[in-house]
Amino acid sequence: MNHSLAANVVHANRLCLEFVNLPYTSGDPVAHATSWLELVEFLADKRIISQTRSEELRTLTKSDPAAVGALVAQAERLMHGMGMVFRAILENVPLHSGWVKPINEVLQVTEGHDELQCDGNVWSLRFVGKYDRLEWLLAAIARSGAELIAEGAQKGLSRCSNKNCQLLFYDDSKFHRRKWCSMALCGNRSKVSAFARRHRNGKVRAQHA
Repeated sequence: MNHSLAANVVHANRLCLEFVNLPYTSGDPVAHATSWLELVEFLADKRIISQTRSEELRTLTKSDPAAVGALVAQAERLMHGMGMVFRAILENVPLHSGWVKPINEVLQVTEGHDELQCDGNVWSLRFVGKYDRLEWLLAAIARSGAELIAEGAQKGLSRCSNKNCQLLFYDDSKFHRRKWCSMALCGNRSKVSAFARRHRNGKVRAQHA
């Protein structure tokens, strides 16, 4: 992994959006390819899998590299498809059926149920697959994306106001005035940039006074 997920926490408020944001969370506006270890860490960070399960999955790069490669490719298709859908919604253009196809592919192969599970003192609702297939690792993400699209994502779906930022988020604030992916990241950069402009313009005015 090139970075720590915890170091660049952006609360997108929806699992599917945080998944789509994953290639950009290093702070680089250009997406990077998602690795198996990065995917596993993301799933553990979002409590989709336990830490014990994440340790087991890490070893698959040696024991079953073909399965790892297949799932990473499927995750990339899902990520790209949902990204295209959400950006099309923001730009108010029709959705292409090909973008939705990766979501349906994951939903088709998953069968299971929601179950309350306790991790220490924290209870959470998790999806438990009926069979132990790797595709189920993406089930909760695909369902999150499908639910967001079905409920009308344009109501709360937003993009960071920083033109160089690619991160998406769901604005669930009371007055829907959230502008930044994170105040600690782009919000702070905007404040610093605005201060620098004011300072620079003040110098210019002083020189011409």
